[in-house]
Amino acid sequence: MTSPTTTVEQDARQINAHDGEVRPGEIAVGVVIGRASEFFDFFVYAIASVVVFPKLVFPFVDALTGTIYSFAIFALAFIARPFGTALFMTIDRRHGRGAKLALALFLLGTSTVLIAFLPSYDTIGASVIWLLAVLRLGQGLAWGGTWDGLAPLLAMRAPQGRTGWYAMLPQLGAPIGLIIASALFAFFLGNLSATDFFEWGWRYPFFVAFAINVVALFARLRMAVTPEYVKLFESGDLEPQKITETIRLEGRGILIGAFAPLATFALFHMVTVFPLSWVFLFTEEAPTRFLLIEAVAAFFGLAAVFASGMIADKVGRRTLLGGSAVAIAVFSGFAPQLLAGGVVGESLYMILAFILLGVSFGQSSGVVASNFQRKYRYTASALTNDLAWLFGAGFAPLAALVISSHFGLIASGAYLLSGAVCTLLALRFNRSLSMAASG
Repeated sequence: MTSPTTTVEQDARQINAHDGEVRPGEIAVGVVIGRASEFFDFFVYAIASVVVFPKLVFPFVDALTGTIYSFAIFALAFIARPFGTALFMTIDRRHGRGAKLALALFLLGTSTVLIAFLPSYDTIGASVIWLLAVLRLGQGLAWGGTWDGLAPLLAMRAPQGRTGWYAMLPQLGAPIGLIIASALFAFFLGNLSATDFFEWGWRYPFFVAFAINVVALFARLRMAVTPEYVKLFESGDLEPQKITETIRLEGRGILIGAFAPLATFALFHMVTVFPLSWVFLFTEEAPTRFLLIEAVAAFFGLAAVFASGMIADKVGRRTLLGGSAVAIAVFSGFAPQLLAGGVVGESLYMILAFILLGVSFGQSSGVVASNFQRKYRYTASALTNDLAWLFGAGFAPLAALVISSHFGLIASGAYLLSGAVCTLLALRFNRSLSMAASG
């Protein structure tokens, strides 16, 4: 095991020295905290992409065009994420897991907090666009480095009949992060004047994100230096491999795994980012009320993530994902009408969508990890995760807003339907891959 490379990691070892071992439940807590911090960062930026950046960074165009430009920069993090994985896997191999996590979370926290200090376009002109793009790329690179491999590993090492439950635990971070981010922005939007909000109010959630990252850093490092974690590293379960070699040997499984949760990740942004932009741009409703609707609906999503663990243990994870894709396809047929149906329709849309999202997202992590060779599982799972977010979510708000603004809200349903079809096809190929692997 590589010796500690940071003071933070040494402190984590001392904190953990009281019993020398952390129970699996404590590891799961560390995973949830880490994922919640990442998703909080994610949603803080996503909400700002709708309510702040079009006016702050793109005031020279109309609101719709500014939001489209903002969503284009939003997508940069998903493009950068695989490159971040490659970079931090190298750091992992050469300097150890503690150094990798510390550097990745430092980059993520720094990129996030610097966004809070961005001046406006009126102050420095087009330079603010480039600054925002660079910081967004920094977030994407950092997310690639925060991969710890424990999400699929928790599912694969679960007790007999409890795979779905353990696979669900890391996914709790998404609704938790959204609830906090939505509530924060709703508070500042609802209690500040427009002038104060755009001058300083919107910046506070980014400062909070930095603070949460510090807490997450200690939680993850405490987990990373436990004897259990070290044993998993030495056994090969968490051993990083070269990207090129991993793609050469596991490329087919990576590609199938990237498309398997496509319906889930497409719905992810169709329920968290796109509806806010549509309501903000095309209705008279204040964003504060919709953010509160989003936060309340996310509680239904949180409950659905819990439920997914129990359901998956009854019917199987692949069956649940396939059934969820069919349900998402059906939902796509009437979702646009609900979203266009005023406050009541919006509330129904958000609650139903979050229930579907929670059930499917709760089991979307590492669904094909067992097909990878043990030696390459850690790196292959990271690449699969990166590509799934890139293909399924990275351009979803941008694509949905562009096609809906040109062809009507009904077009967003067609976009969601296409994701469901891709998931069903990928799951079918995944079943063939599983049989081939077992044979």
